[in-house]
Amino acid sequence: MPVIERAIETAALMLGSARSRGYCLEMICADFLAGANLDHGDPEMLFSMTRFFKLLPEEQRQKFLSCLHQEAS
Repeated sequence: MPVIERAIETAALMLGSARSRGYCLEMICADFLAGANLDHGDPEMLFSMTRFFKLLPEEQRQKFLSCLHQEAS
C-alpha cells in the first residue's frame, strides 16, 4: 500500500493536484501499459518516459535535464 500511495501522490504532482485519485491511478496504469511496449522498437527510448517528461512543469524539466547533463559529464 505505501508504494501505491506514493505513486498516486507523485502522479498527482505531475498531473495537477485537482485530479482525482482514480484518474491518477488510471494514468499510472496507462503509463505502465505504454511502457511495456518500447516506442517503435527503440530500446533506448521508452514512450512512457517521454510522455511524463512532457507533463513536467518547465522548471522541473530544466532541473531534470541539468541532472542528466551532470551525470553524463
